Amino acid sequence: MSFVEYGDTIKDGDTAIVFLGHESMFPVKVQHGGVTQTKYGVIRHSTDLIGKKYGSKVTCSKGGWVFILHPTPELWTVNLPHRTQILYSTDISVITMMLELKPGSIVCESGTGSGSLSHALIRTVAPTGHLYTVEFHQQRAEKAKEEFREHGVEHLVTVTNQDVCKNGFGVSDIADAVFLDIPSPWEAIGHAKSALKAEGGRICSFSPCIEQVQRTCLAMEENGFTEINTLEILLRVYNVRTISLQIPDLGKAAEDNSSPGFDSSNPSTQVLAMASTTAGSAHPLCSMPSKPAVDGTLQPTRQTAMTQVRLVKHSRGLLLFTVL
Repeated sequence: MSFVEYGDTIKDGDTAIVFLGHESMFPVKVQHGGVTQTKYGVIRHSTDLIGKKYGSKVTCSKGGWVFILHPTPELWTVNLPHRTQILYSTDISVITMMLELKPGSIVCESGTGSGSLSHALIRTVAPTGHLYTVEFHQQRAEKAKEEFREHGVEHLVTVTNQDVCKNGFGVSDIADAVFLDIPSPWEAIGHAKSALKAEGGRICSFSPCIEQVQRTCLAMEENGFTEINTLEILLRVYNVRTISLQIPDLGKAAEDNSSPGFDSSNPSTQVLAMASTTAGSAHPLCSMPSKPAVDGTLQPTRQTAMTQVRLVKHSRGLLLFTVL
């Protein structure tokens, strides 16, 4: 199993994703003889996981079932253990695009944090590229090394435990791109420039405060960087669902329900009748035209009904769509 080379079957030692639903999933390290508890019951690794294909539907001890998925950087981002605040797929996708990363690219990153962006960068530059990531916190750096080894990508990444603002990235003139996610990125701009290739490259800094952005932009200008852009990436998720609305009560119909053409079970006819009622009275906003029927009574025209529908929307705040 590898985050960059997808396997077909689940093996002992793999990291797999137990999928209970779109809002409920978690990672598990597959071990011979191991068990995993879920709300649907127990999953026994030896019989339920090892040797099965990724994507299989597994029945738990209580009769419920889950899917076992192959890990990807996207799934890892929403399931990883948080040691720090992390970047999510919306920002990660823009970062990898703006840095112009591709297989074979050399990237420098600081700090490593929980490894969310690191896994995405590794997958992007594989199989011939490399990631040099620097983490100030020793325990986080050691944990990142352990995860990269378990995920089969240790040959694509070098983790260094040091202060990038003082000691840099430990490499020079080899990077195609540099990414910074640290409290004071302006202090690391000089080291980032040294890490980039002599012919130049791209640098991206992620900061939550505009004051950090301003100081970083000034440092970039002082170090000869050009085409500086500031972006804010906003994600809007739509919840699409179907709802049923009752036709609003606009008043008593002027005409008798037994009038020709009136069907009390037909909502369109009811709306037409209500429109006719208001049209026949002196409405303060408008006067609705009507045409006489054969028997001399006023019957609403198509224009009458449609105008009244627009009036309802305007005067009562209701948005009503109908076909007459």
